[in-house]
Amino acid sequence: MKLETEAVHTGVRWDNHTGAISVPIYQNATFSHPGIGQSTGFDYSRSGNPTRLALETGIAKLDRGARGFAYSSGMAAITSLLLLFKSGDHLIVTEDLYGGTCRLFDRIFSQFGLSFTYLDTTDHDAIINAFRPETRALFLETLTNPLLKFADVRGIADICHDRGALLIADNTFLTPYLFRPLEFGADITIYSATKYLAGHNDTIAGLVAVKDAELAEKVYFHQNGAGAVLGPLDSWLTIRGIKTLAIRMDRAQQNARKIASWLERHTLVRKVYYPGIEGHSAHSIMKRDVGSFGAMIAFEVDNPSLVERILLKTRLISFAESLGGVETLITFPDVQTHADIPSELRMKLGINNLLLRLSVGIEDADDLIDDLHQAFQS
Repeated sequence: MKLETEAVHTGVRWDNHTGAISVPIYQNATFSHPGIGQSTGFDYSRSGNPTRLALETGIAKLDRGARGFAYSSGMAAITSLLLLFKSGDHLIVTEDLYGGTCRLFDRIFSQFGLSFTYLDTTDHDAIINAFRPETRALFLETLTNPLLKFADVRGIADICHDRGALLIADNTFLTPYLFRPLEFGADITIYSATKYLAGHNDTIAGLVAVKDAELAEKVYFHQNGAGAVLGPLDSWLTIRGIKTLAIRMDRAQQNARKIASWLERHTLVRKVYYPGIEGHSAHSIMKRDVGSFGAMIAFEVDNPSLVERILLKTRLISFAESLGGVETLITFPDVQTHADIPSELRMKLGINNLLLRLSVGIEDADDLIDDLHQAFQS
């Protein structure tokens, strides 16, 4: 069965008693027992809820994993996964990643004895040289935020597994519709489901898919123990979003290609980061492993004064954090999403005061280009 069909049928026929096509919202904290020592399979919603289970089963199926898990946010998902490690453990991390993830690693989990080495995960030699005896995992973003680098996941998985380490892949920008890291050797995939999976800028959620059943049991222990689970209503909203994932991603990518081409030709734009452009560092490997290029664009303007003008003068495009919804959003990573990354590292990576990030939605592409054009000219 094609993934597009599987996505549409997430949660369908979940309630065989009534035949409901849409999975019900089981707004329950607790469930009654049929007898002493007996259970319906649900006891307390932190440990398991039918609506959440429909979502968790769905993401496991889409990602080709053994089991899925739903959390109250993408950051809650990462936090829960870090509980797999203990004081003294070391993780290798993509250097060009979401600032909130960097904050979680460096300002919270470093207090508990975890250490992190940041590097360019497109450089296999750098990865190999960064391994230590205490290295337990490599954490990467499959398509990095905001500069859109794409790593060789299969090659990195081989490096990790040869050394007894896990590969954890944040696949938020690509979604399982475009890329499934578990099929390329990753052990765990993470999503901020707030973004493309839910897709409507109305829900905060995190999802995880785990390849191996034994590892999944460990993940479940921490999900249940720490308890940052997704509620039933938000689970239902995420399921509803997943049903249209394929058509939304197709339209958003179509728009992104057109907008990136327009930006490339603009005299006030210095550089465009979009893997669909030949010459982008990720173009060839994404063409091989993914076959398409997502719907995120970053671009540098040629003057800092243009940044504020564009952010405040667009009429259709909203100046707002987050990404992956049906509406097009624009952000200024240097002072918003990546402010928690040290300034010297931001400058080294190219996250500067000229860089804007565009999450392309599903509006008409010409309307979006007209909006950018008038903002540049205002």
